Amino acid sequence: MTGGTGRDVQNTKGAGGRDRHDGAPDLRAFVRSREVELERRLAEWVRVPGVLGAPEHAQDLLRSANWLAAEFREVGFPVVEVLPTGESHAVYAEWCQAPGAPTVLVYSHHDVRAVRPENWAVTPPFEPVLREGRLYGRGSSDAKGQVMAHLEAVRAHLGGSRTASQDGTAPQINLKFLVEGEEEGGSPNLAKLLADHADLFAADLVVFSDTLLWNARHPAVCVSLRGMLSAHLEVYGPERDVHSGAVSGNAPNPAFELGRLLGLMHDPDGRVAVPGFYDDMEPLSADLRNAFKDLPFTEEDWLARSETGAITGEKGYTVLERLWLRPAVEVTSIIAGDPLGVSRAAVPAVASADLSFRTVPGQRLEKIAGQLQEWVAANIGDAYGFSLIPDLKTAQEPYRTPDHPAVAALERAMALGFGAERTGRMGNAGGGPAELLGRTLAAPVLFFGTGLLEDHWHDSDESASLDVLMNGAVTLACFWKELATMQGIGDDDDGHLRQ
Repeated sequence: MTGGTGRDVQNTKGAGGRDRHDGAPDLRAFVRSREVELERRLAEWVRVPGVLGAPEHAQDLLRSANWLAAEFREVGFPVVEVLPTGESHAVYAEWCQAPGAPTVLVYSHHDVRAVRPENWAVTPPFEPVLREGRLYGRGSSDAKGQVMAHLEAVRAHLGGSRTASQDGTAPQINLKFLVEGEEEGGSPNLAKLLADHADLFAADLVVFSDTLLWNARHPAVCVSLRGMLSAHLEVYGPERDVHSGAVSGNAPNPAFELGRLLGLMHDPDGRVAVPGFYDDMEPLSADLRNAFKDLPFTEEDWLARSETGAITGEKGYTVLERLWLRPAVEVTSIIAGDPLGVSRAAVPAVASADLSFRTVPGQRLEKIAGQLQEWVAANIGDAYGFSLIPDLKTAQEPYRTPDHPAVAALERAMALGFGAERTGRMGNAGGGPAELLGRTLAAPVLFFGTGLLEDHWHDSDESASLDVLMNGAVTLACFWKELATMQGIGDDDDGHLRQ
């Protein structure tokens, strides 16, 4: 991994001392001139309720893909396709008219999470509204806003031509986009899509745009992503729900047993208590630990932006180390008895919980699934049965960006895009198919997104900062120029980006 504390922006001169970004003010002016149009177009897309996993929205997912395909064509992309994937559709766009230049595949998604409209206070989830520079609505940040930043970046990179493909203007690098429609369900069909269209997606570099920034004022390049394994645990008690007044005090209650098991999952130091869970972890990167220390962080700011109320977790590590470098497990749902409607006052026959494991390099998801199975079997009470189903189909391995000249290029571009003197390094606490993309395409994966912790991903009142989206667009336009002109990333004999 490239060494990394926050650093001054240096070495932005190209051959002969020319500033590679002498056009950055023009890029910024162009992007800023399109703020109203950006808001209008993003709001139009947010109105399409492409919720994954809801049968009533299956057609909306297709509408969302078709809407985006039309946007790519409007920008000037000569090749645009809508590809069916499982219960949704992916959008592929290609503009490869720069012989000898690197080919970059941008990955993102257009599907959105389910909503509970009764919890939204600013606006209904699919009726976008602008408030104090933020566009509210489901998908505004995760990840439709990120895709729109890319489209604006291409427009800026092309010099603002609305008819670029007709007047001969083309990007200085070869651009491909894969915007899938099943990310919120763990991308279950992405591996097949990549295998079925291997030549279509071939690239020298992948830019993964489904991620967060540290904050709006301090840009930091994301260089790591934790892995993810979901598991569904059911604990069985009575043969059927039984009236508590008839058996109370004698019947095995699976809700108590499930609660006991979950309580045993962490030791007193906050470590995951499953034997062998930490055995295969790679040593912590000293470079990354030092980089994270350099980010502006206070507990007060973290609690205000995360709205978590308190800081807990594994002893001996900082908040950011626990967030980005250490594995973890969370309970995302618990169900027993009568969670909705009128209670029947019965001892439930089944209690269930959904678990989400976040993993780090060295850990293997199949091995963790086996360790968890053994741990539950060894700890569950004799009066109970259980079922544990790990979801290995949607499991995602962790990923760290390798040492590569494009990382420094992205740092320079972010500093210019956000008007900052320094950039930092950060990680992503969530999951995503970065490892799958990097392994399948045999290309390094870089991360760049425009999300913020306070954007309320997966929650009510999701929103995106228009200012951050525009800064992101300038960043990307600068990055494409960097890749096209920087020294140190040339072509090998086969026309591929040197690493």
